[in-house]
Amino acid sequence: MNTTGAIGVDHGSKRTGFAVTDALRIHVSPLGTFHGAGDDPALIEHVSALLDERDVGVLIVGMPYNMDGSVGPRAESVQAFMRSLGTRFPDVEVLAHDERLSTKEAEELLRESGLSASRRREQRDSWSAMVILQDWIRAGEPRANG
Repeated sequence: MNTTGAIGVDHGSKRTGFAVTDALRIHVSPLGTFHGAGDDPALIEHVSALLDERDVGVLIVGMPYNMDGSVGPRAESVQAFMRSLGTRFPDVEVLAHDERLSTKEAEELLRESGLSASRRREQRDSWSAMVILQDWIRAGEPRANG
């Protein structure tokens, strides 16, 4: 049984979305979006604040694979971000998870929610992180790092 929660991360070059689940993996919810460069030191500080507020044992970072399964062009910056997380938070497991189609699925969920177009744009990154986290849970919480 899990004893800690997990945070999903949709890392981006201009915005990074976050979502959280409880230790029992019953409820997944968006946490909001960090607005700033993906390599901004303030992003790591933002993650630190999120970790300080909750009991989290794993960070699930969306990995931008291409549709054919090859590593996407943004993968290098995501991998650098993951290394920074691992260095700063050695007691938290940092795992990559396939994020293909997460933004599309998040947009569909947001559209179904009835939010206005501007509210959907504001929420898209954190909802993408929520989709990544839900997909990781549905996949059986794989520990292989991709």
